[in-house]
Amino acid sequence: MKRHLLAALLAALVPLGLSADATYRLVAEIHVGGEGGWDYLTVDPGAHRLYVSHATHIVVIDTQRDAVVGDIPDTPGVHGFALAPDLHRGFSTNGREATASIIDLDTLKLVSKVSTGENPDAVLYDPSRHEVYTFNGRGQSATVFDGKTGAVVATVPLGGKPETGVVDPAAGRVYVNIEDKNEIAVIETKTHAVVARWPIAPGEEASGLAIDLAHHRLFAGCHNELMVMVDSESGKVVATVPIGRGVDGTAFDPATGLAFSSNGEGTVTIAQEETPGTLKVVQTLTTRRSARTIALDPATHRIYLSAATLEPLPAGQQGRPRMKPDSFAVLVYGR
Repeated sequence: MKRHLLAALLAALVPLGLSADATYRLVAEIHVGGEGGWDYLTVDPGAHRLYVSHATHIVVIDTQRDAVVGDIPDTPGVHGFALAPDLHRGFSTNGREATASIIDLDTLKLVSKVSTGENPDAVLYDPSRHEVYTFNGRGQSATVFDGKTGAVVATVPLGGKPETGVVDPAAGRVYVNIEDKNEIAVIETKTHAVVARWPIAPGEEASGLAIDLAHHRLFAGCHNELMVMVDSESGKVVATVPIGRGVDGTAFDPATGLAFSSNGEGTVTIAQEETPGTLKVVQTLTTRRSARTIALDPATHRIYLSAATLEPLPAGQQGRPRMKPDSFAVLVYGR
């Protein structure tokens, strides 16, 4: 009995994660090239594919060969791409035409387009209901449609500018950052209604969002250089850690308990969820300026970041630097 009690106590003291070695390093750089901006990346671990948004199309990369193997055209102003492996479909948000594309994942061909609210940005798929949510920036809403038929089933007013969303199918909830309100909106998937609004103070202007389903934790990357950990059942902020400037993406690895914040300044902040109530920065990874979005492969624990080489601004000039022609690439980091 005493030995069992001691074993339980020791287990409680061991941090979450496969290994204490959380050091990430650059393992590959995949040249993509071409012109135009980019936003989210999406990993399909089962198919060994990475989908990379790039201006008017989506680049498809084989993650075993680190090579470009396909392309999905006609996605003007694409931001995000969500996967429904059970339906063999993917869903892009086309910001310039207020639509979402439904893509056949086997052929990479367009099935149809769905009208959404203005400027659809992030997108997610709820496998429990086979529904897709697009989060419409200027529309300040979420468009919900059937992943099988493309039929719109709801438009959810959000009362502010939505950024990234995540789903907890078991809880029947979707969580989405409302960037200009400094809050997380909670949508009940059964009714498609906002049932709670949680302030994220001291966090401000949250962009990236990730979820630990096992321990009911949300990780919001905020523009005031904080990662905020929120209890996804109560809405309480339970921990914060400092991150770099210019965050846009956040990821979480359930096997290692590591949360990642990709910062446009050229860093990734890596924090360890040591227990469900504590968070500690364990590495600040130097990446490349402009590498602000991130995707994680839970099978290999690698992270992927889109980036380009930026031209230096002339002396005394302010503003956004120009991208060096044909320098767009995906940076791959592993443990």
